[in-house]
Amino acid sequence: MKTLTIFKNGFYAVGKLTKSESKFFLFLILISNFTFGQQNDKPETPKVLPQPDFHFSGYVGRTYQDSDPPQFPQPIKAPKGAPNVVLILLDDSGFGQFSTFGGGVPSPTMDKLADEGIRFNKFHTTALCSPTRAALITGRNHHSATFGVICETATGYDGYTCVLPRSCGTIGEVLKQNGYMTAWIGKNHNTPPWETSEAGPFDRWANGLGFEYFYGFNAGDMNHWNPVLYENRNLVPASKDPNYHMTIDLADHAISWVRKVKSIAPDKPYFLYLAPGAAHSPHHAPKEWIDKFKGKFDMGWDAYREQAFERQKKLGVIPPDAKLTARPESLPAWSSLNADQKRLYARMMEVFAGYGAHCDYEMGRVVDAVKQLPDADNTIIIYIAGDNGASAEGGIEGSVNENLFFNGVSEKWQDNIKFIDELGGPKHFNHFTAEWAWAMCTPFQWTKQVASHFGGTRNPMIISWPAKIKDKGGLRSQFTHTIDVVPTLYELIGITPPETINGITQKPIEGVSFAYTFNDAKAKEKHTTQYFELGVNRGIYHNGWMASALSFAPWNPNRGTFDPDKQKWELYKVDEDFSQANDIAANNSVKLREMQDLWWVEASKYNVLPLDWRAVERLNGELMGRPTLAGDATTFTYYPGQVGLPNEASPRILNKSWSVTADIDIPEGGAEGMIVTHGGLVGGYGLYVQNGKPSFVYNNLALERPTITGKEALPKGKVKLVVDFKYEGKEKELGKAATVTMLVNGKKVAEQHLERTIPIQISLNEGLDVGMDAGSPVDFNYKLPFEFTGKIEKVTYNLGNSKESKSPKKTKTK
Repeated sequence: MKTLTIFKNGFYAVGKLTKSESKFFLFLILISNFTFGQQNDKPETPKVLPQPDFHFSGYVGRTYQDSDPPQFPQPIKAPKGAPNVVLILLDDSGFGQFSTFGGGVPSPTMDKLADEGIRFNKFHTTALCSPTRAALITGRNHHSATFGVICETATGYDGYTCVLPRSCGTIGEVLKQNGYMTAWIGKNHNTPPWETSEAGPFDRWANGLGFEYFYGFNAGDMNHWNPVLYENRNLVPASKDPNYHMTIDLADHAISWVRKVKSIAPDKPYFLYLAPGAAHSPHHAPKEWIDKFKGKFDMGWDAYREQAFERQKKLGVIPPDAKLTARPESLPAWSSLNADQKRLYARMMEVFAGYGAHCDYEMGRVVDAVKQLPDADNTIIIYIAGDNGASAEGGIEGSVNENLFFNGVSEKWQDNIKFIDELGGPKHFNHFTAEWAWAMCTPFQWTKQVASHFGGTRNPMIISWPAKIKDKGGLRSQFTHTIDVVPTLYELIGITPPETINGITQKPIEGVSFAYTFNDAKAKEKHTTQYFELGVNRGIYHNGWMASALSFAPWNPNRGTFDPDKQKWELYKVDEDFSQANDIAANNSVKLREMQDLWWVEASKYNVLPLDWRAVERLNGELMGRPTLAGDATTFTYYPGQVGLPNEASPRILNKSWSVTADIDIPEGGAEGMIVTHGGLVGGYGLYVQNGKPSFVYNNLALERPTITGKEALPKGKVKLVVDFKYEGKEKELGKAATVTMLVNGKKVAEQHLERTIPIQISLNEGLDVGMDAGSPVDFNYKLPFEFTGKIEKVTYNLGNSKESKSPKKTKTK
């Protein structure tokens, strides 16, 4: 007797079944599965990823001759008709910056996409880059994804670790496991800095977050002339092209990737996330692009705001009754400046305009390449002009070295005007003034970092999808937010948000799809409540109302005491007051209290607490106690080939004594080149040999570059070259004096006293190199890459003690 038991997903048979009986029972199983609820009109994609391993479902006999024909596991297929997706995210750009939304920077690529698609004039970001990017790729609020701040200022609270939880799976991971080809090109600012070295771990690099191909940089900003780039997990050699520019390079790689994968797998859709890093500092652009704007901004920021405002009304991207908000009292009027200030600041804006226009042009090359592919009409292109408003981090007087701002040092225009003809080139990490940043955010108040007001959070978004969007050139004014992009794409593609990814239960998607707006410009708004918070700049949107509380002006890196309970709240009816121009808090105290209470509810719900208003000191990982792969080691040994070691994985040498010992071999005829360096253009140090003599340069934030050099050439053969850095400040004193001593084979050959040292952050995303100088130069008296022509056996650091002190207990070898 043969016994059969049927379960929901299979059967168990007792006794030998014939081939025909097996097929009949398999048919019964299919019927039972259908009966158990799989009757949806639109098939769901798996709620558990990855999908189960392949299992042959046919009949297996004793040999292949009496078995069903073999089957191979088939590649996972995306939902039928799934579109390609290109997601472009610019950096540090204001609502009134690009011409598509009334600004003075031409943006023909945006224009073209807007003409064939739709524009969104109430799309919101988080006011800062890492937080916006975490929200963009996960569909969760930035604090839910632990990115309440940028990676370099992380703290050990749930909303602020900047360690992306596995419970917040990225769109890259979800689409990859649903049959898409995925790539991330450009800026990755969502990997913890202490995990960006070649020692990993790599599960939170772009490749580990679901993107099969990565070409770009793991940092908040990057030198566009001398970048430190990775292809997947491999450091990219510096380009030898004298006209190299990173934006061009990123566009080239985006074009190459999309053409390649569509040639290989023409039926598979792709997801390309392209984040070029512009228009973040440094404002680097080819000279011919900068020169296009000569004289175009001589009218100044006040007149620019008025002109942009009128253009915005003519374009219809702001309502006819919108009001132009006033200049903050802490920013000077253009008319109050002298002629030299106007000349310098106008040039800074010309550089920025050339930078932004050049970026839009390069994005246009990518768009053109995409449109040449066979399935171009079924390609969704989302172009977001900024991950926050324009940046005011250049300060009121502008900057030629933004690292000064992050070390709490203000610059003076009288010093910066000396370099007016070099701005935008490879010698400076330049940034325009806070006043121009404010102007770029027309018609709103404030700028980047100010999450309480739309100048920091409202960015243009354009979506093109020729196959489906019929309202060509249309405008959408429903409230939307960065967290809405993921659920929108899931809906358009036909993806069921997975409940489990790689064994980890997922947090619910917190955004709201805005796909409902595509074919209905007047559709009722679905995203009705949204909190904002960044550095205690707080805001809450709810059903057409916005309550806002400003903490600090973003152009002030030094902050004193602060009491959030004494923070002034403003109230706006933003469905009637587009630009937050009319504060009605005084006459609506009950409504204001309701909104404030709602903010606390949302803050508690999404890990916003505790509030933290500390500023530049949070950039120092050691002061903040952030993790390091070195643990508490105080001795490090490096070998030739160690290049591009990130800041957070390099020896922490600030505000303490330290020494570095280089064991080298000098050949007959002498040697030249860099032995070891950390940092680059904006700060750092380097130990090198030039003209046969050893030198040590200390780049103190580009304010000065004191250099000590031995009087005699290094002897032939094995040499022990030591630099002893004796810090003279007390514990927890920052940026104090130091004495630097150089020794060759135990003999002192040079010494110099430094009046001040770097207090907070040694460089901007350029780490440690042995045997050459990758990235930008720490000094300008040599030519990159300045490879050492002798032999380096090893380079050893000792921290917290001079070379004569007792040996440390723990060591680290790399």
